[in-house]
Amino acid sequence: MNQPSVKKQNSWRVVDIVIASVVAVASGVFFWAWSAGYGLLSLAFVAFPPATALLTGGWLFPAVLGALIIRKPGAALFCEILAAVVEALLGSHWGMSVLISGFVQGLGAELVFAMFRYRKWNLPVALLAGFASGLFAGISEAYVVANLTEYTEGMKVFHVAATALSGLLVAGLFSWWAVRALARTGALGKLASRRAHLEPAVASAK
Repeated sequence: MNQPSVKKQNSWRVVDIVIASVVAVASGVFFWAWSAGYGLLSLAFVAFPPATALLTGGWLFPAVLGALIIRKPGAALFCEILAAVVEALLGSHWGMSVLISGFVQGLGAELVFAMFRYRKWNLPVALLAGFASGLFAGISEAYVVANLTEYTEGMKVFHVAATALSGLLVAGLFSWWAVRALARTGALGKLASRRAHLEPAVASAK
């Protein structure tokens, strides 16, 4: 009896597509700026290059942010991939490889929300989604795409762990806080997340 209402709840509306696109495009512009400044920022980690993975969260947040705002299946993947497309079109120095990164990063977060059947949007789930996004990104970079051939095995492990931590803090914690702040202003009035600022941090929002 509840199945039709669940399907309706999970169906994307025009407003969901528009808002998700706005989030993704704005994030893509940020990606481009973050990538442009990456070389300068990475100088802070010149003594131990794997520590630059701590900056990766700047490319992970749209997946969690978009999912927490839209609260529909596919939102994490949609926002992360579209943001990567925008970055590529603006001229990322990583070229079209950012599209692969966007898919992998978005997939990590999407699987976490799917694991909770798109019914829980609290802080622990947001943190786990951010962590998974970073974990997927780190493993891909270190072992699948194998961009880090100059790293020792220990450095690769550190890279993966640092990327996951960055995802947890930036993509997870920051996105959860940002959605609550937006909801408090009334900016999410037509979305399922409009009452996010009133939801408990740990208990599930149904």
